[in-house]
Amino acid sequence: MGKIHIIHENSEWTDHLIKRMDELGLDYEEWFLDKGMVDLTTAPPEGIFYNRISASSHTRDHRYAPELTESVLAWLELHGRKVLNGTRAIRLEVSKVNQYTALKKAGIAVPATIAAVGKENIVDAARRLGAPSFITKHNRAGKGLGVQLFHSIEALESYVDSAEFDEPLDGITLIQEYIKSPDSSITRCEFIGGEFIYAVRVDTSEGFELCPADACRIEDLACPVGERPKFEIIKDFDEDIIDAYKAFLKENEIAIAGIEFIRDGEGNVYTYDVNTNTNYNRDAEEKEGVFGMLELASYLGRELHQS
Repeated sequence: MGKIHIIHENSEWTDHLIKRMDELGLDYEEWFLDKGMVDLTTAPPEGIFYNRISASSHTRDHRYAPELTESVLAWLELHGRKVLNGTRAIRLEVSKVNQYTALKKAGIAVPATIAAVGKENIVDAARRLGAPSFITKHNRAGKGLGVQLFHSIEALESYVDSAEFDEPLDGITLIQEYIKSPDSSITRCEFIGGEFIYAVRVDTSEGFELCPADACRIEDLACPVGERPKFEIIKDFDEDIIDAYKAFLKENEIAIAGIEFIRDGEGNVYTYDVNTNTNYNRDAEEKEGVFGMLELASYLGRELHQS
């Protein structure tokens, strides 16, 4: 039967899962893929393989972790191993263009977006978009890093010509219409094994770095008494978008994901991020008594015993 293999490059994001695996007495092994080899002359070990490599790996000096991981996943898939979040998932993880085209193919609305390489093309793309307010973001990013909001072409020109311009890792900048939420929030829907677990409301009033992991929290920005928490699980969340997301995940062979959407003032829903390296917020979960990493560990255990 083998064991559960956890493929990752960031122990801070995996510690909670490991604790739950230990709690359930599961047999597992970590594959830390910041660097290494793929021996195509050999067969991989038995067991199941869960990929948690993130698009933001380069921010932790693990520049080639996704490329190495895609090679490893291809090797595993060649030999018929059960891979959760395999090669298709990682291609979506590291490219928002891939995400948006896949979402549109599934009939899921996304914000109007233009991809551009080169500073002059970034500005031209914003003109072509024609939105009164727009954001720029990296095609390969993670954690909302590099997201900037602009209200004029002139402001964008000043930014791209300045020393503050943040060059994307793959050279691709996305110019995207700004969807304004009436209450400055987005919704993140969590899925494990392709099934909906819960939705969490995220306060965006302090910016776009929305990673829910404990390691990403800014401790000195704790909300004063009476103000809403940054992450809050939505009770009895039941909307049509969930069925569309489940079909999308099945079509793209994604087992575990967090999908984020924003709702505008007219109630229209726009999906803008598919995170295949999902994390969970401890404070929000403890308040509601639901625990994503426990659900995930239990799911991995079931998958191992069925393999």
